[in-house]
Amino acid sequence: MTGGKSVQERYRRLKESALLREEDLYRRPVVRVGMATCGIAAGAAPVKEAFTRFIEEKGIDARVVEVGCMGHCYAEPLAIISKPGFPALCYGYLDEDLVERLVEDFLLNDDPCYEFALVALETNDVFPTFSDFPRGVHEQKIVLEHCGFIDPGDIDQYIATGGYGALAGALAGEPAAVLERVKESHLRGRGGAGFPAGLKWEAAVRAGGSEKYVICNADEGDPGAFMDRSILESCPHQVIEGMLLCAYAVGAAQGYLYIRAEYPLAVKRVQLALEQAREKGLLGTAILGTPFNCDLEIFMGSGAFVCGESSALVRSMEGLMGIPATRPPRLAESGFRGRPTVLNNVKTFAYIPPIINRGVDWFRSIGTAENPGTAVFSLVGKVSHTGLVEVPMGTTLRELIEDVGEGVPNDKAFKAAQIGGPSGGCLPEASLDIPIDFDSLQEAGAIMGSGGLVVLDEDDCMVAIARYFLEFTQQESCGKCTFCRLGTKHMLDILTAITEGRGEPEHLEILAQLAGDVKEGSLCNLGKTAPNPILTTLRYFREEYEAHIKEKRCPALMCKDLIVYYIEPSLCSKLCSVCVGSCPTEAIYTRTDGLKAIDQDKCTKCDNCLKTCPPDYNAVIKLSPPELLAEKEGKGS
Repeated sequence: MTGGKSVQERYRRLKESALLREEDLYRRPVVRVGMATCGIAAGAAPVKEAFTRFIEEKGIDARVVEVGCMGHCYAEPLAIISKPGFPALCYGYLDEDLVERLVEDFLLNDDPCYEFALVALETNDVFPTFSDFPRGVHEQKIVLEHCGFIDPGDIDQYIATGGYGALAGALAGEPAAVLERVKESHLRGRGGAGFPAGLKWEAAVRAGGSEKYVICNADEGDPGAFMDRSILESCPHQVIEGMLLCAYAVGAAQGYLYIRAEYPLAVKRVQLALEQAREKGLLGTAILGTPFNCDLEIFMGSGAFVCGESSALVRSMEGLMGIPATRPPRLAESGFRGRPTVLNNVKTFAYIPPIINRGVDWFRSIGTAENPGTAVFSLVGKVSHTGLVEVPMGTTLRELIEDVGEGVPNDKAFKAAQIGGPSGGCLPEASLDIPIDFDSLQEAGAIMGSGGLVVLDEDDCMVAIARYFLEFTQQESCGKCTFCRLGTKHMLDILTAITEGRGEPEHLEILAQLAGDVKEGSLCNLGKTAPNPILTTLRYFREEYEAHIKEKRCPALMCKDLIVYYIEPSLCSKLCSVCVGSCPTEAIYTRTDGLKAIDQDKCTKCDNCLKTCPPDYNAVIKLSPPELLAEKEGKGS
């Protein structure tokens, strides 16, 4: 690309303007409130309103700014307060009373209220930073570097951090240089398959043609996964810049962000980001004054999980049913509208600007030789610190769950980690020292997937968990392949029978055989990976299946058809009627002796009585198998 000096000069002016604006912003106190979906759901909107109101009432010269997800979803609502003369401090579990206290004591009277702070964001002599905690030791942010720290609705804040600098540098050189750097980085696609991004881009270049497309797959449909949504809500410009770099490298003039309609905030913020980029000359025609033209648009998907598969996604964009197509040809050869198309995940595109800016050696120094870079996870389930996490590839599951996530809460024992979304696998405690990378997880029977990680404890039944995830994939099957359509239904019927106490010994052999057939006979990865939860639970938790089948017992006391609730008379207090008020079906009654009992015909096993029974009594217990009830009642008065 000619005119390198002109490109850099245009970008320099953009960045200088953005920096001046940022310097003016941070001459006074700034309150950044986490306003991603996770924060809003936890009550961040009234917290932001409270900060604004109290600051205005007290006449303080400070600014309240919306930012995205900070990753610490367990502590939402969150806010970062930056005040000249003090380290930037992050506060969690905010409510209106605490907001008023922070405004009065910190913003007005210079008392930082350290007792309420979670962590400092910069090194100081008073308060610990992230690096002083296990999470900070393991985390290394590349994709999430700006998430929760900049306003996703203000392009200048992204530019001030160096945003769009990679694009400016690339436009001053040749497209082949961008492609070569991505290839040398050995960046593997973060959508789940782990295919080298550079090789995919190169195939699109070799395909030739004057019309090509770049598509960002943000059709994130895994239960419990929210990585892509959070990135788009928190730092959409990094993804946009990555797509523009890809378009420049392969020669595409049009791109699309395929975002599911269930992500309205992500759609809103990406749309605003696209408009701002066009206004700055960073998107559209003659980008940064060069001959490079490329525009990006949003395409809203309707929420079909199978449309996360690339060919199904493209077909849905063309107005057809979202059904996977046979390959070859690959999308890079003939994709959207029959033209060469590069389709990558949100996280994959977000890696591109840092790789171009900081170089291949820097990127490959992180992670492992075959799996460089980081892995982004949504850490959910039975773990103390749920949230969005980014760690180097090669970090072990144990480090991720016990150090970053602070382990399993309530003194419960860890049981399994379900990794890779509904098509992933369930790994036991013995597998916790497996390094997180595409190859190691596949050897263990799981997959990296797009980054969903659900932690399970002793109260989770692995048969029921396998059934839950299989039910999801079975419902989301497009039905094209017989093995996927019928095989997953047959497996689901068997799992249902086992969890209801109707399992037979031969069911385990049938499950294993069906799982192999479905993997071999399915066209796309939805079908090929659907049996993973069954295969891994059979491999690592076979004794639970056998207990359900041979003893009609659920060891985890989770399967409703294999448990009953019982009130132990010797522990029940005549004066307490909490359980009676908590029962929605009036199944709990008072016996003639004043103690409580449960009418099993009315009991729906909702668990309310167990949760509300006072800890001093713990009179409500679960029994499995249900036959134990007769023995218990025979001993009762």
